[in-house]
Amino acid sequence: MKKNNLIIPVLLFSMAFVQSCSTLSKSQKLMNKNFPEFSYEGHRGARGLYPENTIGAMKTAIDLPKVTTLELDCHITKDGKVIVYHDAFLNDKFVQYVDGSPLTDEDKKRPIYDFTYDELQKYDIGSKLYKDFPDQKKENTQINLLSDLIDAAEEYAKEKRDQPMYYNIEVKSKKGKEGEYHPKVDHFADLMLSVIIEKNIGNRTVIQSFDEDALRHVNEVYPQIKTSYLISGNNKKSISENIETLGFTPFIISPNYQIVTDDFVNDAHKKHVKIVPWTVNDKEKINELIEMNVDGIITDYPNLF
Repeated sequence: MKKNNLIIPVLLFSMAFVQSCSTLSKSQKLMNKNFPEFSYEGHRGARGLYPENTIGAMKTAIDLPKVTTLELDCHITKDGKVIVYHDAFLNDKFVQYVDGSPLTDEDKKRPIYDFTYDELQKYDIGSKLYKDFPDQKKENTQINLLSDLIDAAEEYAKEKRDQPMYYNIEVKSKKGKEGEYHPKVDHFADLMLSVIIEKNIGNRTVIQSFDEDALRHVNEVYPQIKTSYLISGNNKKSISENIETLGFTPFIISPNYQIVTDDFVNDAHKKHVKIVPWTVNDKEKINELIEMNVDGIITDYPNLF
């Protein structure tokens, strides 16, 4: 994307961002000025308790008083819709047809990006027993548009809470898979941000990704939006080396919890970077990480908070 083509999205975002801030009450402005003091995040909503990345999962997380932040994932459909779903393909561990019949081999071979949004509505992502998460409530539910999920979460939070929720939304792009798993990464991020801006949640949203190109685009074109650099358990780089790889200092570095140490956290804080580990499903480990002075926790079981 040429530099002069960046002006329009930046201006549009700035106008929408200011407008969204102006609609907040004084108490909301005070809360939303910064990231939560500690970000208690429900992974994919509340994956251990309710089918992941669904409106019901977000409501389950909102019902838990300590949860501050809804974590979720986005893909793009063939017809350019932003949907809330994690995998690049239909996952037969928990996906089936709405009538209960199993996925076909052809279904399992098609990337999500090869389906239109309407085609995806043939599948149920909530009724099938998911052996990895046996405590999930089972309910027939379909893949949601990001816009619909935000609307539902915002409305439910108004009913249940005095303050709005924060969001941690992942760009599920993968290097080398443009045109196969997703559109060009800049376009992917733009489609997501257009929804986030329209729904006036930009000042409460962090955009996360393993894909440095996605985060670089967000940082350049939407500088008001906070970013989180996801890193895997195989990442052996220091905080400084990760920042150098990314090319800018993100608001958060979000590591696999297994690589978090006291020194890792301290080094990040010296760089004014927050640490929010994923995905921690053990109460004892959660407490151990809190003692290390991390800035948040992402868990499938937000009832552990």
